[in-house]
Amino acid sequence: MPAVDPHLRGLVAAVSDAADRALTLWAGGRTQVRQWEKLPGQPVCEADLEIDAMLRASLSALDPSAGWLSEETADTVHRLDLPRVWVVDPIDGTRDYLRGRPGWAVSAALVEHGQVRLGILAAPARNELWIAQAGAGATRNGRTLRAGGRTELAGARVPADQLPRADRDLVTVEKPNSIALRMAMVAADEADLVATVRWGNEWDVAAAALIALEAGAVVTDALGAPLSFNRPDPTAFGLLCAAPGIHHAATERLAPRAREILGQG
Repeated sequence: MPAVDPHLRGLVAAVSDAADRALTLWAGGRTQVRQWEKLPGQPVCEADLEIDAMLRASLSALDPSAGWLSEETADTVHRLDLPRVWVVDPIDGTRDYLRGRPGWAVSAALVEHGQVRLGILAAPARNELWIAQAGAGATRNGRTLRAGGRTELAGARVPADQLPRADRDLVTVEKPNSIALRMAMVAADEADLVATVRWGNEWDVAAAALIALEAGAVVTDALGAPLSFNRPDPTAFGLLCAAPGIHHAATERLAPRAREILGQG
């Protein structure tokens, strides 16, 4: 078991403080913060920006030599020359935040040489704090997490409102708007599979990817390739986070759809 990472305590404190502030602004699910759309269908609100600034100040003080990559901050090439970078989504699941639903979280990860070293999710409206350190496991509220042992894809639990006709052999479970929380559900054996076939951003999944991996799940892109972080273009096509016994079968089902969308079919 590796020693406790020296950044861990400060990261947990910073994310917890930011989550408390986000919860205060959320005001019990009836948030009155100003909101608008960055692009059509991409909501953002004052809380996103305030939490982003709060985390940037605290995490930059914790490790001034680390770069910065966040959904709510203009990206620069400066981070590419640095061995470490903070990867942050100040409020993952903004739609649920604005609707007064609890399926949102503050997400922060420390990436080193392309891999996530620390990952934290704080979901204060759900009273959840998820913590992972590379090589040291993952916990929710202090309890160790272990992904499920499912070996058959049919019947797998998927956080979704509805499923495509081709996937009607799967079973829907609760779907928080935050994709990070959906991935964390796989880590906690509350779901077996999270899959997407669209371009996604590093800040959406960095912290949750480590939480899932440390719980024994398998996390890849939609074609089955491992994820890496702090890339020049911080995106990946699709996501497949699954219990280890069904990841291969899920990849065989998902990859042809992904290739078709990408024009590789």
